[in-house]
Amino acid sequence: MEKVIITGGTGLIGKHLTKMLIDKGYAVALLVRNSYKTESMQTWFWDIEARTMDIGALDETDYIIHLAGAGIGDKRWTAARRQEIRDSRIKSAELIYDEVMREKRHVKAFISASAIGYYGSATSEKIFTETDPPAGDFLGETCRLWEESADRFQKAGIRTVKIRSGVVLASKGGALPKLALPVKLGFGSHLGNGYQYIPWIHIDDLCGIFIKALEDTTMTGPYNAVTPEQTTNRQLMKAIARVMHKPMWFPPIPSFVLHLLLGEMSSMLLNGSRVAADRISSAGYEFRYRTLDRALTYLLKS
Repeated sequence: MEKVIITGGTGLIGKHLTKMLIDKGYAVALLVRNSYKTESMQTWFWDIEARTMDIGALDETDYIIHLAGAGIGDKRWTAARRQEIRDSRIKSAELIYDEVMREKRHVKAFISASAIGYYGSATSEKIFTETDPPAGDFLGETCRLWEESADRFQKAGIRTVKIRSGVVLASKGGALPKLALPVKLGFGSHLGNGYQYIPWIHIDDLCGIFIKALEDTTMTGPYNAVTPEQTTNRQLMKAIARVMHKPMWFPPIPSFVLHLLLGEMSSMLLNGSRVAADRISSAGYEFRYRTLDRALTYLLKS
């Protein structure tokens, strides 16, 4: 039985991915920063700031899936919060790397989360692919540094895959319940002009891509984890209302209101360009939820 270590395993994606891996017969262990315990798998404690982890945490580890990182949208982007977001991703990867190198562990692959924020917060006609350079804004710079911390594993001879995920749609947690609530209450509306693109992915497909990256030895480097369907914020909100059988009559939320409420973080909601799924599709991944209506019908009625 092959062993997978997951960081960030107590979050939305981590919990879902853990279950899918266990169902496929993998032994899963979690690196955690608190007293989180579970009867179904091992948990090991690590302290990123102190640069320590439990002795034996990485023993007999075949694969590492690195999901850990402070939530991008959880708090306003103060200078301190921006640094926390970066450090939680970069320092955690550095700690794992140092531990792997120190003990000369034979890890088969290092699979790192990343995000389409790599391409920045912008609305344009361009369709971004994995060959495009990182943007120079906060999200682009954060993702660039995040991925560079993963590249150290590749340089050390460990197969490394970087999964640039879009907006993750799940029935519990993430963006969808927050978007669906005002629709349910009769106040559904798009944000700003509504023409910004929302590259999205169903949580089952995102976790499926992580598992494919783990199992497919030909996969290396960055892959966009977004559905092939291109969707705007306006189309997304209308689809949510349609699936929930609710009207969409409320006026759009003006951009300046979101700026006042969220500050710089509002750029994530008010901007968005198309992102190509060609590379992961060419790698042989078959999406279970290619269309928004199919994804929402499952998620909002489950």
